[in-house]
Amino acid sequence: MPTPGIPDGGGPRPHVLVIHRWRDRYAHYEEYLDHTGHAVTYVTTEVGARGVPRSAAEVIEVPATDDLAVVREAVAEPAARFGAPKAIVALKEDDLLIAAQLRAEWGLPGATPADLLPFRDKLEMCRRIADADLPVPAFEAVSGREQVAAFAERHGWPVVLKPTRGSSSAGVRVVGGPEGLAEMSWPADTALMAQAHVADPIYHVDGLYRDGRPEIWRASRYVNDCLGFRDGAHLGSVEEDDPDVLAAVGTWSRRFLGALTDISTVFHLEVFVGVAEDSTRTCSFLETGARVGGAEIPFIWRDVHGYDLMEAAFALQVGEQPKKAEAPSPGVGGWLLVPAPAERPCRITEVTPLAGSVPGLYAAALLQPGDILPAADAYYEHVGGRFRFTGPTSASVERAVRAASARFHVSAEPCAGPLGGATPHEVAP
Repeated sequence: MPTPGIPDGGGPRPHVLVIHRWRDRYAHYEEYLDHTGHAVTYVTTEVGARGVPRSAAEVIEVPATDDLAVVREAVAEPAARFGAPKAIVALKEDDLLIAAQLRAEWGLPGATPADLLPFRDKLEMCRRIADADLPVPAFEAVSGREQVAAFAERHGWPVVLKPTRGSSSAGVRVVGGPEGLAEMSWPADTALMAQAHVADPIYHVDGLYRDGRPEIWRASRYVNDCLGFRDGAHLGSVEEDDPDVLAAVGTWSRRFLGALTDISTVFHLEVFVGVAEDSTRTCSFLETGARVGGAEIPFIWRDVHGYDLMEAAFALQVGEQPKKAEAPSPGVGGWLLVPAPAERPCRITEVTPLAGSVPGLYAAALLQPGDILPAADAYYEHVGGRFRFTGPTSASVERAVRAASARFHVSAEPCAGPLGGATPHEVAP
C-alpha cells in the first residue's frame, strides 16, 4: 500500500532518503515507512550506521550529516540507482536545514528553509517573539567584548553568550562580569548573541503543534540544566503535574509557537517559569526547535504516553499529516543523563548497577566495562548513562531521578579506540 504523500506510479519502488546520525532507536523508521515497498536509503555517519534498519536499500557513510555539500553529493549516488527521491527526511536538529534545502532543490514536500529559520536561528526566533510583544529576556547580536560590556551596562551581569545556531548548549557561556569577559577566548567565525540571565527554573515543553495550537503536549522541569551538563553535572527532567504551572505554560506555549509558525510541526520549546508578586505563575521564552526533543524524550513519549513524536515528525517531512493525537496518559515520566566520565572517546572501566534499587526506574541504556564511548555528534546519546523513570506524581519521579544520580557511578579511561564505539545495553531494572 503506497504511503500518503509519496507518489506511487506503479513502477519501480519510490525512493525515500533519510539523513540519520543516531546509534540507538530514537526513531523506528521501519515502522513509519514500508521498507519493502519503498527503496529507503540512508546517509549517515560511521556511528549512526549502526542504527540504520537492516531493510535499508543502501547506506552511505559521510564524515558529517550537517555538511550540505557533502550530503548533497552523497544523495546523488542513491538517486542515480533508485531514482529521484520522493521525500527527504532528517529528524536530528542539526540536520533539519540540510534536509530542507535538499527538499527545496528537489521540489519535495516538507518544511522549507524559510519555515525552519525561526526555529534554528536563535536571534531570529527571539526577534519574532519580541515583535509579537511576548515576554523574552533582553537579547542582542554581539561581535566583540565591547558590545557585551555595553549590553551588561544596560541589563546587568551575568550575561549569557550563545551561538545563534547550535544545539545541546554547545558554545554557550555565562559570563559573570568584566573579568570573566576579559579572560574568555572569543570564538572565531561564530555568530553570537548576548542575552540577559534569568534565574527562574527552566521547563521544556514537547508535543505536536497543529491548527494553531499544541494538539498534544507535556511540560517538564529540568533537574539541573543543559549548560551544567556540559560542565560535568548530571541532567534530569521531570514531567510537571502542578495545574497552575501547566495552565500558564499551556497558554504561553500556544502564543510563542503562533509567533513562529503557521504550519504543523513537532516542537521542543524551552521557557522560564517564575512567580509574580501576586503569586501567579509567569512564563517567558528561552528558545525552541521544530523537532522532537533530545535525550530520552522520544522514549518517554512512546513508553509512558503511547504516542510517537518521531513518527509525527517523519509524517510531516514526507507530506503527510500525523495521526490524531489523543491526550497523553496520566502517568508522569522523567529521565536522567549522567555525563561522560572522561574525554571522549574513552573506554569504560566501571559501571555501578542500579537494578532494583530505585523505585520508578524502568529502563537504562548503559555501556559495560571494556566498551568504548565514542566522540560522536549526537551529544546526549553518547554519555555515561541514560535512565528513564515513571511514577504517579512529579514528586515521586523527581525522588527517583535524584536517587539514581546519587547512586550511579561510571568511570573510564581515555583511549584512541574506534570511532564507532559500542552500542549501549538496554538494562531492565
